[in-house]
Amino acid sequence: MKALLAQYGRTALWTYFGLFLLVLLGFAGAFTLGFSRAGWESGESLASASVLGAAYVATKLTQPLRILATVALTPVVARVLERWRPARER
Repeated sequence: MKALLAQYGRTALWTYFGLFLLVLLGFAGAFTLGFSRAGWESGESLASASVLGAAYVATKLTQPLRILATVALTPVVARVLERWRPARER
């Protein structure tokens, strides 16, 4: 990961945190749907807090997979960003 940060800098960080946010929101959405189907009210603050807590724990458990995904995706993201950048900025 350190070598990736040294080579790609902010692109690697944005890719990592973007994946983190997507996974967190995905787990939160999945847990919310599960709690709603179980008959719990999703508007209750305790249920909302437990959904976010459970989503955070699940997201932390997937950290090794997210790091591998970051290593694999960062070069691709960097190439896409390089192509989108106007020619005079290169």
